[in-house]
Amino acid sequence: MAPADIVDVNELNFEYDVLAYSQNIPVVVDFWAAWCRPCKQLSPMLENLANEAQGSFRLARVNVDGSPALALRYTIRTLPTIKAFSQGEPVGELVGMQTEQRLRDFLSRITPPSPLNLAMERAEGLYAMGHLEEAEDMFRALLEQNPDHPVCLLGMVRIDLRSGRTLDALNILRGFPPSRQYQSAELLLPYAELLVDLDFNKLPAESYLDVAFQNSLRLALRDNLPAALDGLLDVLRQDKRYLDGRARQAVLGILELMGGEDPLTRQYRSELASILF
Repeated sequence: MAPADIVDVNELNFEYDVLAYSQNIPVVVDFWAAWCRPCKQLSPMLENLANEAQGSFRLARVNVDGSPALALRYTIRTLPTIKAFSQGEPVGELVGMQTEQRLRDFLSRITPPSPLNLAMERAEGLYAMGHLEEAEDMFRALLEQNPDHPVCLLGMVRIDLRSGRTLDALNILRGFPPSRQYQSAELLLPYAELLVDLDFNKLPAESYLDVAFQNSLRLALRDNLPAALDGLLDVLRQDKRYLDGRARQAVLGILELMGGEDPLTRQYRSELASILF
């Protein structure tokens, strides 16, 4: 994994570490000061994004109190101010406190897709098209080089759950790293626990609903997700709180496996909402 490129620059090394460096790789300059409260929030966010980007851009930090000529040269009137440089020239600017999403959007406009990101997009595309074996091969190869990458980990979890490797998926989910993918992992964790309980005969099997619930989960294990959802929704129609809400969690987990782009996902979400509310 490429290390983050984060440097402190001043009036002496700005020409080399920012302008000359940006001939090859974009440089994002964070103009800050110790007395600036928003800077104390924004700068760590930029550092986290630089770590996530793995060298696709350089983050250069300029303390304006120590480099007033640079602040004057680039007309820095408000702190924090972020300027992006490419080919030795400014190509973008953000002024004031920013949300993480705005920072991501800003960075996406100045950085080309990395080979890693392109490979992950291809693997996710294969998954969305239902080519699970090809997607699995790609995610496994990516994880060999990037063992903790949350996109690749989530991709493998989804494939493991749809391929019946429930314990493998559960092990990944229980140690899932903090990331943008964490919310998806949280939706899949109770579903994975249900499938493991099914494997070890830990689910109740006393009533008609118990049998219907287990049959639905078995359909999901065979990757017949629409049929599994139909069965689970029937259970919820008869008991909205079945098994302390675990039937609802199963539906949410399967919808997460199907992905938001699948038209069936929107249809089943609507059905779930009409049942519960």
